[in-house]
Amino acid sequence: MKTTDTPSPVDRVEGRPRVTKTPAAQKKAKSSEGGVLNVFSHGVLILWAIMVVLPLLWAVMTSFKDDDSIFSSPWSLPDKLHFENWSRAWSQAHMSDYFGNTLIVVGFSLVGTLVLGSMAAYVLARFEFPGNRFIYFLFVGGMSFPVMLALVPLFYVLNNMQLLNTLPGLILVYIAYSLPFTVFFLTSFFRTLPTSIAEAAFVDGASHTRTFFQIMLPMAKPGLISVGIFNFLGQWNQYMLPTVLNTDPDKKVLSQGLVELATSQGYKGDWSGLFAGLVMAMLPVLAAYIIFQRQVVQGLTAGALK
Repeated sequence: MKTTDTPSPVDRVEGRPRVTKTPAAQKKAKSSEGGVLNVFSHGVLILWAIMVVLPLLWAVMTSFKDDDSIFSSPWSLPDKLHFENWSRAWSQAHMSDYFGNTLIVVGFSLVGTLVLGSMAAYVLARFEFPGNRFIYFLFVGGMSFPVMLALVPLFYVLNNMQLLNTLPGLILVYIAYSLPFTVFFLTSFFRTLPTSIAEAAFVDGASHTRTFFQIMLPMAKPGLISVGIFNFLGQWNQYMLPTVLNTDPDKKVLSQGLVELATSQGYKGDWSGLFAGLVMAMLPVLAAYIIFQRQVVQGLTAGALK
């Protein structure tokens, strides 16, 4: 009687034994390779987090020290919390005025950018008309245009419009500066939204305006929050545009105030006040990202989940 022998994992090929891995061995090898890759990737992420978080924590810790402790023991904890550093930077260094001007400029420019950008992106994404692609690529081309080349023309345009050294003029420039990226980002996002809901609204008699503001815009909330965070970071930290277009001392924004604080307080040796002002400028950005980080991730991955 012939019996069927189980194939041996060791065969001979050209006189040499060939070892055939079993499925369990293959699975074990893949898991070991994946474990090594996970350890390496987690190690890189931990190292990157340390490089980012440590300077921030050091700046916050230094803002509560006095000037002598900053130089004598820069890495040690403060002996006590010197809140007078913050009050001195807020009042004497006029950080309160710079902070208020920045809130006005960034707040109005952010709202204007999101409203105009979302309207333009919705039309480019949902309607076909002659010149649609040309206008879209015109916005995309605006992302690659160096802002330094536009400083001199912007200066004369605002001067002729009597908007130079004014907050409304700076708001309009910020909106124009942020629109290309906003339209590019939201156009791709609006294309991922289902068309059946908008068609149902048209059947019920809703106009294009009502459909956009009451139906499509709330559905695009993750994308709006994501692009809003990016624009907020860019506008809050903007330095070149206000330096050229806003030289009035009473209307300077926070980035200009930090440079002026670093220059004036540096000569006086008030390093604690300088670090306090620096932390004041960082806190709104960190708070905005921490609060809306989930929406940012949803907005960035929405197109991939279609």
